[in-house]
Amino acid sequence: MSEAQIVGAAEAGKATDPTTRPRSLAGDAWRDLRRNPIFWVSLVLVLAVTAMAIVPGLFTANDPLDCSLNRQHAGPGNGALFGYDFQGCDVYARSVYGARASLLVGALSAVLTGVIAVVVGMLAGYFGRWIDAALSRVIDIVLGIPLLLAAIVLLKRISSDSPSVRIAAVIFVLAVLGWTTAARVIRSSVISAKQQDYVAAARMLGAGNGRTMWRHILPNSLAPVIVVLTIGLGSFIAAEATLSFLGIGLKAPTISWGIDIDSGRTHMRESAVPLIVPSTFLALTVLAFIMLGDAIRDAFDPKLR
Repeated sequence: MSEAQIVGAAEAGKATDPTTRPRSLAGDAWRDLRRNPIFWVSLVLVLAVTAMAIVPGLFTANDPLDCSLNRQHAGPGNGALFGYDFQGCDVYARSVYGARASLLVGALSAVLTGVIAVVVGMLAGYFGRWIDAALSRVIDIVLGIPLLLAAIVLLKRISSDSPSVRIAAVIFVLAVLGWTTAARVIRSSVISAKQQDYVAAARMLGAGNGRTMWRHILPNSLAPVIVVLTIGLGSFIAAEATLSFLGIGLKAPTISWGIDIDSGRTHMRESAVPLIVPSTFLALTVLAFIMLGDAIRDAFDPKLR
């Protein structure tokens, strides 16, 4: 075999060798995530809470609405792992079922936040000039409004006690007040992405503004926004619990960690368990989403590797 044939065979072997193929950003991120124990711990917690919200019957066979004053502050028994609260309700069952409302509000708020942020951030970053200036001022104005204070003021105006109405109101208020950080992130990502060669190539091939934005720039600008929304989901869950704790978010008969924490606080001297259990569920859920977002951020940021 000639020297040229040997060199050609070696180069062909390198081209087909999986270890020498160039990796994408997502591939590098997944490789880092697989080695990160924080990612796996947070992912397990997130999946467990999600399973509680979707199929709570897998975690408890007791009815969270089956309450009897005869069991007031009774100890563990009959499937009630942590005993009963002041109204004789199963503390563990209510904590499990409380994941549904909290996760629903957090997830839908994050989705709606993402939609608003993508639209505003894309328009501001892509077109620039007076559009960017106007939208940036809108972002600054909304960012200057305290989220919880504004949510309290707005939700005070909701007179309906219908569970669906109140859930929709909390989702809408949190999303309308919480999209600014994600919008700023995607704006900066779009400004950076529109300077790349693939965008110039798309324009040269006749792609219009709409196609360039949504087919070329947006897919390459979503990674940092997903990280922000993952972390923000935990913040939305905490905000919903705070509003429900204050009595202006979700209300009974809806089962919520914030409602149970408020009830447990009222009767804490008789028994601290009804306060500690839902508080622990809430804290672990918020911590899991924040840890998951941090792990994804570290994996997708080349500067942190």
